[in-house]
Amino acid sequence: MVEISAGLELRLESCRLNKTGSAHESCTVPEHKSVGAWRSLAARVLWEHEVVGSNPSAPTISLDQTAGPATERAMSPTPIMHVPPVNPRRPLRVGVQLPEVEREVRWPEYVAMARRAEELGFDTVWVGDHLLYRFADGSTRGPWEVWTLLSAIAASTSRVRLGPLVASTAFHAPAMLAKLAATVDEVAGGRLVLGLGAGWNETEFRAFGFPFDHRIDRFEEAFTIIRTLLRDGQIDFDGRYFQARDCELLPRPARPGGPPLLIGSKGARMLRITLPHVAAWNVWFADTDNSPAGVPPLRALVDEICRDVGRDPDAVERTVAVQVQLTGGRGRVQGDYAPARFAPLTGTPEMMAEELSAYAGEGIGEVQLVLDPITLASLDEFAPVLEILDRA
Repeated sequence: MVEISAGLELRLESCRLNKTGSAHESCTVPEHKSVGAWRSLAARVLWEHEVVGSNPSAPTISLDQTAGPATERAMSPTPIMHVPPVNPRRPLRVGVQLPEVEREVRWPEYVAMARRAEELGFDTVWVGDHLLYRFADGSTRGPWEVWTLLSAIAASTSRVRLGPLVASTAFHAPAMLAKLAATVDEVAGGRLVLGLGAGWNETEFRAFGFPFDHRIDRFEEAFTIIRTLLRDGQIDFDGRYFQARDCELLPRPARPGGPPLLIGSKGARMLRITLPHVAAWNVWFADTDNSPAGVPPLRALVDEICRDVGRDPDAVERTVAVQVQLTGGRGRVQGDYAPARFAPLTGTPEMMAEELSAYAGEGIGEVQLVLDPITLASLDEFAPVLEILDRA
């Protein structure tokens, strides 16, 4: 139970004393913090109580490990994603998206960047799920296939969480996508976050033979099959667009219920389909104008739809992508998802840390950085920002 007293001190009855007998440091928030910060903190303590308290193998924060399993699961039908940053003092998790079509990158550089991100203390690494871009100047670019890449990265790292940002449900039969996710999560030792979306780039749909019509209808059927197989292990589904007749997912995923689900969308219908079930929500930096100031209206939309569909808004973690320009950056090569009407995050490490902390103040639990350029040198250049955040 969460209460906010008149003095604006957050009191969490589920928060335990640590092993030294003192109150856990995340039980209180200074009164200048925003509503989003209260929500972010409440989500973190909820994770500590539900996951750490009920799973002896989960990462341990200073909690009483005698806490019993959580009894309330109705608000979180899939595995929750409210995990703390690698450094518990960091105000939010910081992930990084690996190269897509900015330039042609071969496997040795991919694995070097994933390992370096893990060494530097990034919380997550992400890979886009696209097949082909065609640009106005007549040039074309395409990335590597996401699931093969994720499996190789999973086998080459040990701590960092990873996932597609986000996987298009249109690119595979839904049951096969569930199988791919379960397999990568097994290789990763339970570190996969399954980001899902309907896709938007008509060029790649047409080129690779995937239907572009009725995308949301198709997504709704695919999402039903994917989440049910990962959660329950079986389904018998006969839809208008997809079938999974007497289908079983074997072996079962490494984690009960499968990997946590993340929805990448700001569309009202997509949110109504997914918010009853997902652990987290994400939007691209274009949707927030690459600014913490762009978060509140989208957060309000998610809150409203959560309430409409009977979901506690605090049970759905909020994440956003943030574009960052570093030394040598000249603008990110990307598809035409949205017009570039915003500026990338730039400045000193202190300025960038302050801006990222402002996202935490708006209730964001993780930012996924889209670095320009995305190179090993850029990861190293950004490392001082992580150090400043860890001193927050």
